[in-house]
Amino acid sequence: MTEEFKFQLTQNLPQEFSIKASAPSNIALVKYWGKEDIQIPKNTSLSFTLSNCKTTTLLKLELKNKASDETQIQVFLDEEKTPSFIPKIQKFFHLIDPYCPYLKHYHASIHTSNTFPHSSGIASSASGMGALALCLVQIEKQLQPNLSLDDLRKKASFLARLGSGSAARSIDGGLVLWGKHQKIKESSDLFAIPFNDGVHPVFTDFQDTVLLIDRGQKQVSSSLGHSLMNGHPFAEARFAQAQDNITELQTYLASGNVKEFMRLVESEALTLHAMMMCSRPYFILMASQTLEVIHKIWNFRDETKIPVCFTLDAGANVHLLYPRKYKAEVQNWIDKNLKQHCQDKAYIHDEVGKGGEFLEIS
Repeated sequence: MTEEFKFQLTQNLPQEFSIKASAPSNIALVKYWGKEDIQIPKNTSLSFTLSNCKTTTLLKLELKNKASDETQIQVFLDEEKTPSFIPKIQKFFHLIDPYCPYLKHYHASIHTSNTFPHSSGIASSASGMGALALCLVQIEKQLQPNLSLDDLRKKASFLARLGSGSAARSIDGGLVLWGKHQKIKESSDLFAIPFNDGVHPVFTDFQDTVLLIDRGQKQVSSSLGHSLMNGHPFAEARFAQAQDNITELQTYLASGNVKEFMRLVESEALTLHAMMMCSRPYFILMASQTLEVIHKIWNFRDETKIPVCFTLDAGANVHLLYPRKYKAEVQNWIDKNLKQHCQDKAYIHDEVGKGGEFLEIS
């Protein structure tokens, strides 16, 4: 148990709460793949927080007759009852009980919606758990008004991590780092930290167009993929590589070296999928259209000298990254040359965003 985030009930609880918050997805530049204990990463990761790909969650709590009564949980996705989500929420509530002891006094109804397809490799669990965690810390603010905004966001990252590791990076905006790194003093395995100080302006409004190659649910979940790093023949080398890449990427982010940034980010994406392809059992989440798009990106970059690069999450979809100054030209090229590779010609234009938001409480 982490003493820093324990919460002591000091007053009678209200009969009900209604809390709303939103949290964005994030796209890792240096990937997190492999964990131990309860969502403790095997390596440090660094991500861009997005803006338009987000989850909005309304959490309704109704006081139970007795705290010992079983908590009833209902989950609605896009206003449709979704009982398949309940076991994950039950597990999450159990894990955070020492840190949110008020929850066992309530029945819960969770209404959530995404601006992007669920379970298709755009980190819906990250934005979903991030939004839920932001709801929970708003309750604590009501019970203990002296809590600062920094305290709330730090605890939200800690709680979100227990639901989904990468959700730790969906609370703050801009560049966000999660995982202990020996050269970054404030870094922690328990929560993510903003990583925007000293970053060149070119990276503060980077664009990310998400090319929806496959809008369906992934064939292999991220949880299973992480577990396959246990005993993976190249795991330790990969974890060491990621730590070195964090250090290297820091220099490019500070200097504004977009060319080297692109090289490292693409290498990280391909390494992530290489780990999948040589795990036991092995699996492939890229699709044929993923490869077609990657080759077109490389050709476009070579021909135009416009700095565009790709990264991949744990799925077939391609995130196309580029500086804001090239937005019009790149998006015109996407519309003419890449959308035909997307399922239903669908893509999402996004950009680096400000992080999660507290929306309302009553």
